[in-house]
Amino acid sequence: MPSLAVTMKGQITLRRDLLAHLGVKPGERIEFDKLPGGELRVKAARPTGTIDNFIGRHAGKVNKPLTIEEMNEITASGWSGEQ
Repeated sequence: MPSLAVTMKGQITLRRDLLAHLGVKPGERIEFDKLPGGELRVKAARPTGTIDNFIGRHAGKVNKPLTIEEMNEITASGWSGEQ
């Protein structure tokens, strides 16, 4: 099991392979759950979207009717928090 050093400020740095395993990219957030026995569960924080963000993001940008595939792509990117 890999171990990490804690800095004087109480910070740790996760190695690139661990971040890749979590699917975390620069600027994204990580969540921690406290478990019994001094353990932590680490997981990537997934942004939650709202229908207002989805509608507002694409308002006035479409000049032609969309295909189902295009609508699915827009929906997936809007709800996943991609900009």
